[in-house]
Amino acid sequence: MNSPLDKVATLSIDQKYALEMAAKQLESEFVGVFGRPTIERFLATSYDEFASRATVPNYLPLLAERFARQRLHALSVVQADSHDGRPVVLFLCVKNAGKSQMALGFMKHLAGDRAIGWSGGSEPGNQLNRHAVDAMHELGIDISDEFPKPWTEETLKAADVVVTMGCGDACPVYPGKRYLDWEIEGEPGTSIENVRPVRDEIERRVAALLTELGVELVAQPRATA
Repeated sequence: MNSPLDKVATLSIDQKYALEMAAKQLESEFVGVFGRPTIERFLATSYDEFASRATVPNYLPLLAERFARQRLHALSVVQADSHDGRPVVLFLCVKNAGKSQMALGFMKHLAGDRAIGWSGGSEPGNQLNRHAVDAMHELGIDISDEFPKPWTEETLKAADVVVTMGCGDACPVYPGKRYLDWEIEGEPGTSIENVRPVRDEIERRVAALLTELGVELVAQPRATA
């Protein structure tokens, strides 16, 4: 039987090997939850998602593995008896390169593993906004390892709260979900100076949301400390 990975276009030998190793790794992480065919299917579609806009093709298998892992985790949350009670928040913007990535960075910093956070974009960019990365680094929060990605059906279904940040009608609407529309003035993109006020407002809102969700913070936000 052919593997879904065999259908991925323009794979080099090294990339195919890397994807096969990624499949083995994910299979060990999701043992008893998802079988190899499902894992390979998610890896193949994740690879295809980034192939057309990747700036460094050698990183494609790694991006595919990370994106497939997030999607599989989300799908496991959707499935019966797999939700561990932690609130799940999905942050959405257009490019998934600035605002939603900073929000996710603050959530991980403030909540640790006491909440689950994901981010996505309606029209994902090719790389993170460097000024957003630098602004977060000023606070000791490293988001440089993240990457722009689209929202997916799995992450949307798994989320308890969906926070939209400027994507308007392009953001998905799923019945029964709680939506928050954060209208934050300013476009983080041209300089670190205009990112800082946006960053600080996002920090305040993420901290307030976590408190509302009953999450005990592992770090105190500067805005409320």
